[in-house]
Amino acid sequence: HRDTRAAYGCDPCPSQMVVIWEGVGSKGSLLMSRLVGCSSPTPSFVRSDRNPRRVTTRRVTTRASWFQDADMSAHGAVLPGRLDPGRTAVFVCDVQERFRPVIHGFDHCVHVSSVMMRAGKILGMPAVVTEQYPERLGATVDELLPQLDPNEPAVAKKLFSMVTPEVETRLNGMNRDQAVLMGLESHVCVFQTAMDLMARGWEVHVLVDGVSSQRVGDRAAAMRRLEASGAMLSTSEMALFDLLKTAEAENFKAVSALVREKRPEPPLPSV
Repeated sequence: HRDTRAAYGCDPCPSQMVVIWEGVGSKGSLLMSRLVGCSSPTPSFVRSDRNPRRVTTRRVTTRASWFQDADMSAHGAVLPGRLDPGRTAVFVCDVQERFRPVIHGFDHCVHVSSVMMRAGKILGMPAVVTEQYPERLGATVDELLPQLDPNEPAVAKKLFSMVTPEVETRLNGMNRDQAVLMGLESHVCVFQTAMDLMARGWEVHVLVDGVSSQRVGDRAAAMRRLEASGAMLSTSEMALFDLLKTAEAENFKAVSALVREKRPEPPLPSV
């Protein structure tokens, strides 16, 4: 309140969103809160650290639609990031046979891709599956072939991103704007796919239990970069129950059975 008055000559108001960054070394925490009381409509950043005298405030621009759509769950509104089967598509990135011996935790990528593709059929979510340079790297693994829609086969590509012209044509006909993304490699094709989808206005949920790379360090760097860029890190179970919303959902038993399936061991490293 004091800093807002000092910076703008007015009290904080309901339409002003203030983001407080409290630095702790190279890490920090974001606290987002609504302030009540005045007329400045512009969101602002407040940076503070352990020295209370070192506080600065500056105006930033934000997506107005985000703030119009967002509200606290206590008010019964849906926050950004809640998955909706009617808005969601499943993206399976390059889960191909040639990668099996070299990708750390490859079996996790296969398992999560299978679960999400089957859940997509139950919940009415279309799937987009790609293959990176299949002439050299082989086709999609056999475990996923039964889940492929014969009318929507895997798309061969040489771009690292899944968002090729052919895929973009499919996306334009989907009327979807949320993606659950899995596959490999985390720091190349998954990363570039997420960035391209977000650039097109999609909300991207990266399933951390279903993405990997040859090196765990590359995977870790990709997760940090994706989160910093606006992607939402999730897991297959987290995403599925978010899609269902309630144990009374019509498809709860079918989807929860997928969640209970035995998973590969050992688990992928935590994020």
